[in-house]
Amino acid sequence: MSKLLKAYDRSRVPLYIQVASVLRTRIQSGQWGAGEKISTLEELEREFEVARVTVRQAVDILREEGLLQARQGLGTFVSKKTQDRHWVKLATSWSTLIDSLTGNVPRRLTIEEDVPPPNLTSSEGELASSYVKLRSVQYRNEDPYSVVNILLAREVFDLNPTRFKNAAALVTIDSMEEVTLLEAQQTLTIGSADPEIADLLKISIGAPTVAAHCVVVDDGGIAIYVGDIIYRSESIKLQMDLLATNPVREKKARNGYKAVELARRSKARKA
Repeated sequence: MSKLLKAYDRSRVPLYIQVASVLRTRIQSGQWGAGEKISTLEELEREFEVARVTVRQAVDILREEGLLQARQGLGTFVSKKTQDRHWVKLATSWSTLIDSLTGNVPRRLTIEEDVPPPNLTSSEGELASSYVKLRSVQYRNEDPYSVVNILLAREVFDLNPTRFKNAAALVTIDSMEEVTLLEAQQTLTIGSADPEIADLLKISIGAPTVAAHCVVVDDGGIAIYVGDIIYRSESIKLQMDLLATNPVREKKARNGYKAVELARRSKARKA
């Protein structure tokens, strides 16, 4: 058995989805340029050591996504209009996160009240008395790129329910004079789409996703925001400034994110 076949066996994801993932990466990385003719089905069949039907299924997925176009009698070509799909730059600081969300309008928003509380770790603050669940899908033009599930402390939601229904929750929290934040942490996990997520994001079941888990704690130690956002992996770009050295104490305080106060309270806690 070849190394390639052994690699297939290590995954529970169907073969055609695995092949489609590799082809998608070639397009998004620029290995296959816009308008370029891709390898033939025969060539892909030999390269990936899979059946012709598997290659055809993989190519069909990318055609449905608009990444490939078939031309009668000529072959299959990379689409000229869908190159860089990495339109979401994941934030690595509070200010860049808020800036990236400003202007976002939730679509297909649902609100549930009196929902079960989130499961918090010891470093994620204390539970609020009750939570409201906000669920939405975010779009770029008409392309869905993330599913958002948020548990928001009821007392925070009640400060401005209308704003939370019409703007990104973190942007709304950031604008509130009544709220002072102590901590905000985000964890990223690579995963794959289950049937529900695949339907909402218009991707294949098992397609790669990026899950962001974000917890925001106020100055009372309460987890007022617990968000789980699942992104289409091809929409994500993570860029970090490795030499960014601005300490929190030098940052300008802003309405919700009162950085000076945050530094003072954090220092007092440690003392």
